[in-house]
Amino acid sequence: MDRIRIRGNGPLSGTIPISGAKNAALPLMAACLLTDQPLTLTNVPSLADVTFMGDLLRWLGVDTEVTPSRRLGEGGTWRLSAAGVTSTTAEYDIVRKMRASFLVLGPLLARFGEARVSLPGGCAIGARPVDLHLRAMAALGAAIELSEGYVVVRAPVGLRGGKIEFPFVSVGATENALMAASLAKGETVILNAAREPEIVDLGMCLIAMGARISGLGTSRVIVEGVPSLHGATHSVLPDRIETGTYAMAAAICGGDIFLTGTSHELIGALVPLLERAGTTVTPRADGIAVHRNGSQPIAADVSTEPFPGFPTDLQAQFMAVMSTAHGTARIKESIFENRFMHVPELLRMGARIETHGDTAVVQGVSKLKGAQVMATDLRASVSLVLAGLAAEGETIVNRVYHLDRGFERLEEKLSAVGAEIERVKE
Repeated sequence: MDRIRIRGNGPLSGTIPISGAKNAALPLMAACLLTDQPLTLTNVPSLADVTFMGDLLRWLGVDTEVTPSRRLGEGGTWRLSAAGVTSTTAEYDIVRKMRASFLVLGPLLARFGEARVSLPGGCAIGARPVDLHLRAMAALGAAIELSEGYVVVRAPVGLRGGKIEFPFVSVGATENALMAASLAKGETVILNAAREPEIVDLGMCLIAMGARISGLGTSRVIVEGVPSLHGATHSVLPDRIETGTYAMAAAICGGDIFLTGTSHELIGALVPLLERAGTTVTPRADGIAVHRNGSQPIAADVSTEPFPGFPTDLQAQFMAVMSTAHGTARIKESIFENRFMHVPELLRMGARIETHGDTAVVQGVSKLKGAQVMATDLRASVSLVLAGLAAEGETIVNRVYHLDRGFERLEEKLSAVGAEIERVKE
């Protein structure tokens, strides 16, 4: 099993190209099931989760043509043709590997009138039940049955428009609702819809395929169903979590990093937080310049919230930065109930952190110490990489397959800005 070896060696300097967003690419890939014409996606990152979704689509009978990119940060091209779908069952052996596999439910149901999808797997960072997805399908007229670990949904005469009101914001459920409603008869109103950029990106792709959608980026989205969708070409938006993570690499290590192929707006909630912590973030026409002022970050409090608030997917990384800050920071995790699993590993590196329910109190130290640490999930794993970049001595991050799910060529990108980091095989 691969490991990451890091030796902290001071400030970072240089350019990092930002890849396409994993959390946008996965629902976009599932959207190919809505039409019998090819959907071409560009700027698709080369990640384990993308590979898993490709495996699932091929299992269902989707023809895939992949043209990889050899340039760092420039995504590949996927041409997906679902003209010859042979199955509407997403088997456990594939779905268990990745929670986003559940996104095939809505498209299969909308186009074929039925879907049988295993209950999903993924990172162990909370229960994250699928009941909101099922509530949305029921609101569109689907009959739902749970049988032997599978969700079976049927709408033999097609879906019909309806009112979908989520009791709390769910990105995945909003994505499934958007795709299913695109082919439903009549108008669908989605209330308390997720507003994330990845939702807007999916909606824009569906519009390019012929869907009629308004209200993207707001909590009230209206979908006027159409009889069929057609093929299209769509470029995956830049990854805001990768953007924020590398911005925080500058915040914890110091120096100057220029992030290309991304935008200031994607990390809007992070920018004022970094400014309070002593890091300057400057938007440019072709990216973002990040510079840390002073010799040590300054403590700042934060609470995770649905977009446009501070994203839970950046919480672990920000905690790593606060571990080296001057002062005491309070970090509240309001999205997932089990997302402080990186805390014991940061403690091994000399961090001073106490958790009280959904809140972590982080008292900054002048220097972390390198240690053997264990990645527990995707975002926790990259927080340990950030900590290792700023620590004295050598840090070994184990179980880095988590990293491969969401960060493309991480070692190359960090090495390019002066980090001493390498992947080693046991």
